[in-house]
Amino acid sequence: MGANQIFLIYFIIFAGVLIFAGYYSKKWISDTSDFILAGREVSLMLNVFGVMAIGFAGTVLALSPSLAVSFGFWGSLAWGLIYSIGGLAFYGLFFSDFIRKCGAQTLPEWLEMRFSSKVRLIVTVTTVLGLTGIMANNIVSMAAIITGYVGWPLWVSISGCFFVILMFSFFSGLWAVTLTDFIQMLIGFVAIPLLIFSLVTKFGGSSFLHSSWPGENFWTAGITGAQMPILSLKYPSVLSMMLLFACFLVWGNNYYWLRVASCRSERVAKQSYFWTGLALVPIVFLPLTLLGIYAASAYPDMFAPIGKVSAAGAYGVVLKILPPAVASFLLIGALAASISTAATAHIGATSTAVRDIYQRVFRPNASAKELLIPSKVILLLIGAVTWLLCFYPGGPVYLFAFANSWLGPPSILVLLGMTWRRFNAPGALWGAIFGMITMAVLTFLELSGSFVISKYMHVGVAGFIVTLVLSVIISLSTAPKYFGAPSWDKEPGANNRENIETQPIDLKVLEMLRYGHDSMSELTDALKVDSRYSNESVERLDRGGYIKRHALSGANFYSFEITPKGLSLLPKLPEKEATMAADSLKPLYVKVLQMAAKDPEKLPEFAKEENLASLEVASIISHMVKKGYILEKGLWKRVLQVTDKGYSMINKYADAL
Repeated sequence: MGANQIFLIYFIIFAGVLIFAGYYSKKWISDTSDFILAGREVSLMLNVFGVMAIGFAGTVLALSPSLAVSFGFWGSLAWGLIYSIGGLAFYGLFFSDFIRKCGAQTLPEWLEMRFSSKVRLIVTVTTVLGLTGIMANNIVSMAAIITGYVGWPLWVSISGCFFVILMFSFFSGLWAVTLTDFIQMLIGFVAIPLLIFSLVTKFGGSSFLHSSWPGENFWTAGITGAQMPILSLKYPSVLSMMLLFACFLVWGNNYYWLRVASCRSERVAKQSYFWTGLALVPIVFLPLTLLGIYAASAYPDMFAPIGKVSAAGAYGVVLKILPPAVASFLLIGALAASISTAATAHIGATSTAVRDIYQRVFRPNASAKELLIPSKVILLLIGAVTWLLCFYPGGPVYLFAFANSWLGPPSILVLLGMTWRRFNAPGALWGAIFGMITMAVLTFLELSGSFVISKYMHVGVAGFIVTLVLSVIISLSTAPKYFGAPSWDKEPGANNRENIETQPIDLKVLEMLRYGHDSMSELTDALKVDSRYSNESVERLDRGGYIKRHALSGANFYSFEITPKGLSLLPKLPEKEATMAADSLKPLYVKVLQMAAKDPEKLPEFAKEENLASLEVASIISHMVKKGYILEKGLWKRVLQVTDKGYSMINKYADAL
């Protein structure tokens, strides 16, 4: 049996498994919050696999070996460390608490909370463009490898990949992507060690590398003796890669935000990103760096500029020298890597289009259930547009530049917005607009040959400078929001608050705070509203002295407590309910505890009986986990376990319902 037939069999089996996984997880979808956010119940292990699957991408399969060929072992591994540690691990430690606690399902949604609707609109449009570019880039890169190996027409390879992605993601959205990511990383865990074992078996160990490497020292220099620059503004260098692959592609990317927002808790989000960042280096980047070293050592005259083959094709070159059965499996491993990242980018673009465009503009009062079908339709439409984008002249090189132009400015807005309370809407708006325009224009000029910015710096560096400088200057010269004023004190007093006319939603927020809810995510999820409404309510109550923020920046900016003035607006509770409230409970929450104690697997059935949306359930569970009444277990769907403290509450209020 030939290589083509073997690969086709593997591909059919692989596609069938992913599509079945998407169909299987369909039963977990009850509304659009399940579809685009997995009901905020993704576990630690699942998110580790999901984020790792994003990192194990088609771009990585091309770029990591390429950098090894061009700059040696440490030049390639430096890039892996920058992305894994400076991007993912740092994102978990520094950003995850803030993102999960603020309650915004998408990055643009938070931008309206923090700045204005105009900032949200600008970044929404550009986020969709950027994520479709990333998706198309991964698919085209992978399709080119498939075409080169088995000889299929490029359009067939592209369409085959798209068909698989659309099929499984259409069934259940982020749940499908999460489940298939798990499967695809299992394939990767077998494929990558098998690849290195095959190379060592065929060529030998370090003695072969030292004797066959075409350059002087494969540890520190590439095949022509080039070393990775450190502080150069041009790409590649350590500095430019820190901006592109840590700041831009992680911090300002909506699908990394989405992965945090889908986690069960801040702890799960933080730990999953941190451990993924540490694990990717030995599991993915080290083996792929060695692959590049082996490829150049085995074929010292093949790769440019010595030969004619691009260093980005090292993975494909290695496949051709292995037995067909092994090579086809390794190609499926590469396909799994590309599809997982492309599917995540696809659901990231879909969530933004649904939450930040369709719902906000056309159906602001639609329920989560009413948005489920439109979410699936929008997913298919974005898929069709991205499929067409794959055939745009310029191929993967253009698509990468196209995508990167839109992801840089949002990362600066997030970083400044969460750390600098003086940063305001005009600074964010005009900094983002001019930063994006700068990168788009410079990219067009370079591709057309009119002006080559890369002779001086990478286009992303130029966009970073423009966005940062303008954002800071404009913010310092215009008025901030109320909490950014130097005179504002987070502690409410008799003379430092305003006379505020409260609205009905404000009383709902105060009612939740009375029962001990303390984060914006819990408020937004329980109220079933876009974050702009819950945020507007919180700002009114804060300015009026009815609530108190725990901090004026960082994650605790979105943590609150009710003040005596706020309590005075609420009606007095009956004695039994007042006692419950002192324990941060209400009758519904006691019912949840009783259900969890008797039959925790019936939580979905209980939620349906009580007419609770998926995010209402997430809000209740998050609240009671913080209070120590229950624990969340379960790899896939959450399973509740009542603690001793929870059982004491069940006994205390057994006769109160």
